[in-house]
This record gives sequence, structure tokens and C-alpha cells, in this order.
Amino acid sequence: MTQQLSSKTRDPFFYLQIGIILAFFVIPFVFPSFRVMDVAAKIMIFTIVVASFDLLLGYTGILSFAHGMFFGLGAYSVALILYYSSSPQWYHIPLAVVVSLTISIGLSLMIAFFSLRVKAIFFAMLTLSLAEFAHILGVQWTSLTGGEDGISFVLPSVFNFSQTHGTFFNIQVNGRVVVYYLILVSVVVLFAGLLRFIRSPLGRVLKAIRDNEQRTLALGYQTFGYQTVSIVFSAAVASLGGILFALWLCYVNPGSVFHTAIMVNILLMVLIGGMGTLYGSMIGAAFLIITENWLPGLLKTLAGFAPENMMVQNLADRWQLYFGILFVLVVIFFPKGVIGTLRSIKDQKVK
Repeated sequence: MTQQLSSKTRDPFFYLQIGIILAFFVIPFVFPSFRVMDVAAKIMIFTIVVASFDLLLGYTGILSFAHGMFFGLGAYSVALILYYSSSPQWYHIPLAVVVSLTISIGLSLMIAFFSLRVKAIFFAMLTLSLAEFAHILGVQWTSLTGGEDGISFVLPSVFNFSQTHGTFFNIQVNGRVVVYYLILVSVVVLFAGLLRFIRSPLGRVLKAIRDNEQRTLALGYQTFGYQTVSIVFSAAVASLGGILFALWLCYVNPGSVFHTAIMVNILLMVLIGGMGTLYGSMIGAAFLIITENWLPGLLKTLAGFAPENMMVQNLADRWQLYFGILFVLVVIFFPKGVIGTLRSIKDQKVK
């Protein structure tokens, strides 16, 4: 037992996890501005959402475009419950968790039962059509979802952004800070659960299915059941990530939680960080969110040094072009994602 504990403490990822948690913990004290906290909170939220998709794609080998739909279901579950409550209370949030998990688990079971009968690209197309249907339903069902305008809601008093709960080390502790630490604790717990899942015997079977499903069947494992568990578990975690996202923004609309672009971003984050690594979700989420938030401002600042040059001004406004270049460079220099490539280099040095 002592030997096992010592081996864990020697794991470099153990120190990486502790360092990242401490970094996010001190951000409200070191950088109390809303913009920095907003970026940090979104990185944490999408880390867990991307990690849950990595469980599905990187560890089980299933490409599902419906993953973003479960993210949206979680967001709308808490949003609708709080919006239609005359007086939101703290217990409405656990209620939203129960409702979200119930819907997500039930729907993911249906997807697994009906869609896993087909393979590869056909499964991906079926899930894509289902995700697009959810987006259309969210836009058209205006009486419930608010349509394209979405809905804004108020959090319970302890989480309400306008409520102040005193000061701590000269930092004003308001509802936003409370929600920030709720997100931090939730993400740490969920990420630890995902790590435990992939390191369990069940996780090792999923890797075997990804590498060679026919051989896994020949060994006596019912791959359909294991794949179903993976789909259900990843969908449940994604829906919880959607709840955290809605709590942070206090606003949802179909375009922000159901749009296909959300799923594309999640897929990009997995590719940047590295499929089948789980830790790569942190790298991918940080790269994409930081780039989207700060690259446009950086380009406009640089363009300020040549205000009369119209070509420079036009290039500065097209920040997506530079993001595409950055993504291409990441793919060239890190073909297996950042974490995956670093692991490959480490393995080659060991050999």
C-alpha cells in the first residue's frame, strides 16, 4: 500500500493536477477582474466537457456529434427550472441535476440501443441529425426555450451575483465568486471520476474495443454493453458541464448551447490536446478559449501601431484566419495532440 502511494506521488501528472487546481484556486485573488475569471471558469467547464467526449472518442473509438446536445440539455434543465420558479432556491440546482441526468441517461440509452447497430460514419451521421434536431427544436419551441432570444434567469440568493457575503483577504466575496468555486470543486470531482473510470477494468476493456473490437468480442466481452456504458457516462458528465455553464452565464439560448459550432469546438479541443489522454482536455480548452477571447484584442492592439494602413486593419479584423493558422501549426508540430505527442517523445527516449 505504501509503495502504491509513493508511486502515485512520483507521477508527474499528480503534481500537474495539484498545480492546476492551485492556479485556478488563487485566480480570484490574483486577478479579480471579471474577464480573467470568465476565461478561467469557461476553461474549467469545457475541460470536463471535452474530457467526457475524449472518453467516448479517444478511449472507446466512438465519434458522436450528439455530445454537444447533452451539454445543451444540462444548460436548459437548470435554466428552465430557475426561470419558471417564482422564488429560486438552492435546492432547485440539485433538482436540475436530477432532471438533467434523467433525461440525458434516458436519451443516451436510446441512442446507444438504436444507433450502435450501425458503425463508424453512419453512427456519426445519425447523432449529427439528432443534434441538429435538438437545435431546431430549441429555436422553434419559443414558448418554452425563448427561441433565438433565449432566457435569462436569477440564481438563488447564495449564488446571486448581486449578493455580497463579506470580504476575504481584501477580496469581495459575492455570488459570482461562490459560483466560480462551485465550478472548481465540481470540475475536480468530475475529472477525478473520469480518471477513475478509465483506470478501472471497465476502462481497459473500452481501450481494447477501440483498438480491435473483433478481438475483444472473441475474448468473450459483450462490446455493445461496454460501449453503451461509455455513451451513458460521457453524456451524463457533459450534461453536468452544461449546468455549470448555465450557472456561470445566467443565460442560455439554442445558439450558445445547442449549435453545431459547440460540437465542432469540443472536437477541436480534443484534437489539440490529444485523443485518449484525458489530460489533453485542459490544453485544448485553454488554447481555444484563450485564443477566442484575447487574440482579437491583441491583433487590434498591434494594428494600432499602423492606424493608416488599411491592409493591416483588415487583417487585424480577421482573427479567425490567425486562429486557423495556429491550429494548423499545432497539428503539424503535435500530430497526436499536445499531450499525445509529448508522450510519444517520452516513450521513444525510454526505448
